Amino acid sequence: MSAPVKDLVVGRHTPVERALGGAGLALFVAVYLVLLFRHTARPLGRRRLLGTLSLLGAVALLLGLTLGVPWLVLFVYVSVSAGATLPIRTSRLLIPLICAVMAGAGLLLHDARDTVVALLFPALLGGFAMSGVRQLIRTTVELREARATVAELAANEERLRLARDLHDLLGHSLSLITLKSELAGRMLPDHPGRAAEQVADIERVSRQALVDVRGAVSGYRRPTLPGELAGARTALAAAGITADVPAEAPDDLPEGPEEALAWGLREAVTNVVRHSGARRCEVRLLRRETLDGPQAELTVTDDGRGAPGSLPGNGLTGLAERLTHVHGSLTTGPATGTGAAGKGFALVLRVPVGGGPDTA
Repeated sequence: MSAPVKDLVVGRHTPVERALGGAGLALFVAVYLVLLFRHTARPLGRRRLLGTLSLLGAVALLLGLTLGVPWLVLFVYVSVSAGATLPIRTSRLLIPLICAVMAGAGLLLHDARDTVVALLFPALLGGFAMSGVRQLIRTTVELREARATVAELAANEERLRLARDLHDLLGHSLSLITLKSELAGRMLPDHPGRAAEQVADIERVSRQALVDVRGAVSGYRRPTLPGELAGARTALAAAGITADVPAEAPDDLPEGPEEALAWGLREAVTNVVRHSGARRCEVRLLRRETLDGPQAELTVTDDGRGAPGSLPGNGLTGLAERLTHVHGSLTTGPATGTGAAGKGFALVLRVPVGGGPDTA
C-alpha cells in the first residue's frame, strides 16, 4: 500500500481528491480485511462473497482510473482475495480476469505500461498461491474430521464387539442358571436330593461363567508395545525424567513375546518413576540373532540411585514368572556409563521370537 499512500501525500491532487482517495483507500482496506478474516472464521454465502469481491474490484478500478497509475496495485489485493475465498475452479478463472481488467485500466492511463507489467506477476502469483493455501487448509480440516470419524467408528466397533462377546459368554450361562434355579425351586419340597444336584450345577456353571468373563477382560486389557511405549513417555515426562524412548515398536513380534515385553516395560518404567530418583531414562528395543534363534531384547536403564536392595520386589518376581511362559530371561544390575560408580539401574529382557508354538 506504500504507492497509493505516497501518492496521496506527495501527488498532484486537489484537497477534495485527497479526501476522497483517502476515504476510498480506507474503505478498500476495511473490506479486504473483513472479507479475509470473516470468511476464514465462518465462510460467507456465495452471493455475498461475490458481491464483496465485486465491491473490492469496483473500488480498485475507480481509484485507479481517477487517481492514477500508483493505485493499480489495489488489483493485486483483489486477486489475493479471490484466491483466498473462492473455490479453485472459480478462482482459476477469476484471477486472470482481474489481471486483464488491471491491464485494461492501465491502457487508459498515461505511462502505465511498466507498472502493469510489474504488477501482473505478483497479482497472478499471489492469487494462485492463496488458492493453494486455501486448498491445503481445506484438506487439513477434512483430514481432521476423517480422523475423528475413524476414531468414533473404531470406538463404536469396539463397544459392539465387547457387547457381542459378553453376550456370547454370558447368554448361555445365565439362561442355564435361570432354568436350573427354576427346576431346583420346583424340586426342593419333594426331592431335596435332586434339588441339591441342580444347585451344584448352578455353582459349576456360574464359576465357569466367571472364568470366561475374566478371560475376556484380560484379553481386552492385554498390553501392547506401542501403547506401553507411549505410556512410558507420558509417565517419565510427568515425573520430570528425561526420556529416550523409541518412537515405534517392531511390528512382527508374536503375541506372547510382545505381551511379555510390554509388561516388562511397564514394570521397569514404574520402578524408575517411583523408586530410582533418576534424571534420565533410556529404553532400547533390539532384535538379535543368536545361536538359539532370533530374540527380542528390551533394555531399560536409568541414572538413579540403583537397586534398593538385594532381593527383587514383587513386580520383578512376577515379571520373571511371566517370562518363563515364553522362555524368556530377565537380567538386572547396575547400569554402565551412567555417571558415578554404582549408580544407575539396568533391566534387560530377552524373549525368543522364532514363531514356534511356545512363542506364538
